[in-house]
Amino acid sequence: MRTIRRLIHSEVFAAVVFVTLAFLALFAFFDFVDQLSAIGRPNMPGYQVPQAALYVLLLVPSHLYELLPITVLIGTIYVMTRLAQSSEFTILRTSGLGPWRALRMLLSAGFTFALLTFVIGDYLTPWADRTAQLLKARYQGNLTVGQTGAWLREREAYAQYGVNVGSLAPDGSMRNVRIFEFDNQSALVSMTQAPVARFTIDEAWLLENAERTEFNAPGAALSRVERIKLPLFRWPTGISAEMISAAVLKPDRMSAVDLFQYIRHLKANAQTAERYEIEFWKKVFYPLSCLVMVIMALPFAYLHFRSEGISVYVFGGVMAGISFFFLNNMFGYIGELQHWIPWLTAAAPGMIFMLISLTAFGWLVLRR
Repeated sequence: MRTIRRLIHSEVFAAVVFVTLAFLALFAFFDFVDQLSAIGRPNMPGYQVPQAALYVLLLVPSHLYELLPITVLIGTIYVMTRLAQSSEFTILRTSGLGPWRALRMLLSAGFTFALLTFVIGDYLTPWADRTAQLLKARYQGNLTVGQTGAWLREREAYAQYGVNVGSLAPDGSMRNVRIFEFDNQSALVSMTQAPVARFTIDEAWLLENAERTEFNAPGAALSRVERIKLPLFRWPTGISAEMISAAVLKPDRMSAVDLFQYIRHLKANAQTAERYEIEFWKKVFYPLSCLVMVIMALPFAYLHFRSEGISVYVFGGVMAGISFFFLNNMFGYIGELQHWIPWLTAAAPGMIFMLISLTAFGWLVLRR
């Protein structure tokens, strides 16, 4: 059985690698064509073909993370149908390869792809996407969130803060920062604003050329406003660089650890975290979809056909993979709008496809 396992695994791995490279080349071509309009613009004089090619290259890990379950399905279907068409799988069955043993062999390969998907999505993709955004910002300007910037909130024992970050600069610093301090009665105590703020290593922000405005407490006899200009102002805070990136960048490009920490921060400050909870559970369940895909591909090895080509079945695998991708995104949006349970929202597409896979396995493999 070791020889059979090596045969099936090598065929599946080779097919998946080939399909993945083909899809990545197609997506990279589309991304590069999309960047052609930005090359040589007057407001981006330094953004030329090498910079555009580097930007497209940095987008490859995110495409790879999204495509792996789909390419695993297509590649495994291709291998299973080809083995069935050439009667090789029939020979393997007569040699003692039962349905459950074949399923275990494919699941072992699926675990490898699931682990690879997790590593790419949790480590490589966040770094590459952040680097790509900073590279683009170096030539076209700072990273911004709409016209109002990114808003965050922090609560302490005797005060609470509203923080607004206008944009992120390519060097990692923050621009146009405003910090509003409120007391426990929600009265405005002070406002601090600075054109530039930087992160320090001791959980604080260092605001440059800050202007601090302090207001009298409510009920004071005299109304007084004091303005102070400071070359440097240190503000202790638990808002980290990852949290700012989470507010500026897309949550689906964050790692699971960063998402978990940001969710805790939002809940600690009485803010809604449903969107980020759904993305967190997607990070947990999405790699496991590779196991669902190999289960779905196994029944194709038990189909009996000789004259028909395998292109129809490969096309069916492409349609199934695309439908899984759209179903996964659709459930995320619907779950956020309808306030579904986050983990159930993220797991629902995989559960639906798992049910279809097990039904096909039971009907085509075990029953027939």
